[in-house]
Amino acid sequence: MQTRRKLIVGITQGDSNGIGYEVIIKALSDPRILDFFTPVVYGSSKIFGFYRKTIPEIEQMDTNAISSAREAHAKRVNIVNCLPDDAFAEPGRATPESAKAAITALEAAVRDIKNGELDVLVTGPINKKAMNGEGFGFPGHTEFLQNAFGVDDVTMLMVSSRMKIGVVTGHIPLKDVCSSISEEKILSKLRLTSASLKEDFGVDQPRIAVLSLNPHSGDGGLLGDEEEKIITPAIRKANDEGIMAFGPFSPDGFFGLGHYEQFDATIAMYHDQGLAPFKAIAFEDGVNYTAALPIVRTSPDHGTAFEMAGRDEADPRSMRAAIFTAIDIFNRREDYKALLEGKMEERRLDGEDRRGRANGKPQIA
Repeated sequence: MQTRRKLIVGITQGDSNGIGYEVIIKALSDPRILDFFTPVVYGSSKIFGFYRKTIPEIEQMDTNAISSAREAHAKRVNIVNCLPDDAFAEPGRATPESAKAAITALEAAVRDIKNGELDVLVTGPINKKAMNGEGFGFPGHTEFLQNAFGVDDVTMLMVSSRMKIGVVTGHIPLKDVCSSISEEKILSKLRLTSASLKEDFGVDQPRIAVLSLNPHSGDGGLLGDEEEKIITPAIRKANDEGIMAFGPFSPDGFFGLGHYEQFDATIAMYHDQGLAPFKAIAFEDGVNYTAALPIVRTSPDHGTAFEMAGRDEADPRSMRAAIFTAIDIFNRREDYKALLEGKMEERRLDGEDRRGRANGKPQIA
């Protein structure tokens, strides 16, 4: 195992009129949490202070206003002031200003993690419609980060202590799901999920369930043929590559009978097919994780909840889980790299040993 160091965790505010600041403040309110990591919040110290006053139980919080993550204080909650000085909050409503603030905070945090000033990234909840009205240009964080880091494919994994669920198609209209599902897309998600389970979650031989698209898995073609023509062939190809994929399973019985507990992860065909049962089972501590990025990014599994903003009603458990899940994944990646490097060194020495014996030289200890 690698010696653990205290990580620097970048946290974006999300939409400044939602519950983002409240769940961040509550998640960081216990000063003992600073023994485990150094938080760097991207947004506005003024807005941070505004929301802190709406939470009466938090009387004292050591904060540090900075202009860059390089200035972060290890024993304080650091706030990178990346918004204009006149930025303000209007809790409970999406506005162009709050959308622009969310974009600015996200771009600043991504810039810093690319420059090596952050170890992991945790993103606060955003309003996608408002952000796209301000030129964001992506359906959500997942697609923005995939583009920002130039990777061909990523997979959204919803993670909790009870289950992990990924999706083949993400933030698209339901009417486009059928035409967007392909054998290669399913196979790609299976490859990425299998690799992530090994590298990010320490699962040696992952077992992955694949859900059907149609009711009753198509009922032999009566209710649709995507299972026979697309999903099953993709599972077979995955098996040929050594990926332990199973299915397709009809979602109603799969979740109703608790079959998901027999697998390390489940792949759903579309967003709500996977996220509806996930949030019903694991909403409080659920985490959204973007697998296959070169950096570690997580977020809470909830949205902006404008109707709760500024009322001290927001539950910080998912944000807290997102922070510690990011730290855990970072450390597991480091362990996995060390394991691979150790195996490569072992093979190198073994190769030298065999070559030495073939040449009549003394055996290498």
